[in-house]
Amino acid sequence: MEKTKREGPAARLNSENLVSSYFHLSLPVVLGSIVTIVYNLADTYFIAQTGNALLIAGVSVCAPLFMILMAFGNIFGQGGSSLISRLLGKKDMEAVSRVSEFCFYVALAVGAVLGGLLLIFRDPFLTLLGSSPDTLPHAREYGTILLLGAPFIVVNFIHMNLLRCEGMSGFSMLGTVIGAVVNVILDPLLIPGMGAAGAAVATVIGYLCSDAFLLAVVLRRSACLSVRPRLAISGAFLKDILSIGITAAVTNIAASLCTILVNQQLLVYGDEKIAAMGIVLKVTMIVQMVLVGFSFGGIPLFGFLAGAGAKDKVRRLLRFCLAFLTGLALLMTGLVCAAASPLLGIITPDAALVADGVPMLRWQVAGSAFGGVVMLMTCLCQASGKAAPAMILSLSRQGVLFAAVLLAAVRIAGYDGLLMSQCAADILSAGLALAIYLRCWGTRAAAGRRLTKGE
Repeated sequence: MEKTKREGPAARLNSENLVSSYFHLSLPVVLGSIVTIVYNLADTYFIAQTGNALLIAGVSVCAPLFMILMAFGNIFGQGGSSLISRLLGKKDMEAVSRVSEFCFYVALAVGAVLGGLLLIFRDPFLTLLGSSPDTLPHAREYGTILLLGAPFIVVNFIHMNLLRCEGMSGFSMLGTVIGAVVNVILDPLLIPGMGAAGAAVATVIGYLCSDAFLLAVVLRRSACLSVRPRLAISGAFLKDILSIGITAAVTNIAASLCTILVNQQLLVYGDEKIAAMGIVLKVTMIVQMVLVGFSFGGIPLFGFLAGAGAKDKVRRLLRFCLAFLTGLALLMTGLVCAAASPLLGIITPDAALVADGVPMLRWQVAGSAFGGVVMLMTCLCQASGKAAPAMILSLSRQGVLFAAVLLAAVRIAGYDGLLMSQCAADILSAGLALAIYLRCWGTRAAAGRRLTKGE
């Protein structure tokens, strides 16, 4: 299939007008994130309308399954995009093609192997996720379909990320929109008759449609991405992809483990608490996905500037993004806290779930401004090829630091401590992100000291 002629990537990444370029790249990602929020809330809404708390809880405990699939997609999606952004800055188009080919086919293979392995250990794993004997049948129905569709879910994160590197954030967003629209249309058709399995079938079909659209864009519109079956890349490129990609994946895997830990702690208080938290986490996505969109939307520009050696521009862009994201997070936190009860009431008619969910929701978003700082710094480290700082941050707010805070808070304050733990972890992680910023990008004097030491 012959590609339509398009302007080169460098022409679409304007490194002179940083703020304009940042919003040009970020806004489509944010709009795509908003669409993702809509269809996730639609999923939860149609499931909640059944009035079956056990069904809600069963689907909710499967959330870590999806995060694990996302994690493996991000190994090659974000790892590949970080490398490709820097290769575009160096104008090495042949290398860009080879890296994109490798990431696409390996993601398909990894998705198939991962889905097969998790299916073999399905029931023990779902029990580990927090399923009780009452919720396990629903979790089994949902998880089985999701894992059968694992290759299509994992590979979706490849072209969704790589197209943004080339400046085509709009097409990446459209891929997300198409998948979401298909999912939302199918949910009310499938869930009433099929329950949890219907929700999973709608999700997998949505990803299939999104994959097909993104593949068509690569074949027809991309100037440098490719899907030719060439899997050979240099050891240096593979190391670069994995060092950044695994760091990105750790974020999702750590979040999965933390969700498991929270579910295990909530299980003591009953399946209804897990159901309430499942709904709350979907609403929390309203804030989180917008912040993620504005953070990850800047990765191609950060990577392009880093590849071109424009360190002063990297620092200028970072400072603007920090101020912008902090203000935006504070605004959204205030709105969600004020409207907590109506927001939850829209999704579920169960007054008891709403009552349980209101304090959960307010504590979940309370530290969002600090969380936004951590997300942005993590993205900058990934885009710049700084794997060690990115790994440290990935293991903070939803990783080792969160787990330590959660266990300590539960021990000290019980249920209330469990609710407060995410906010506390966000604050502590932001302090860590600030230290990394000052160390790596803070001042010219610090850069001079590192140069003197030969770093």
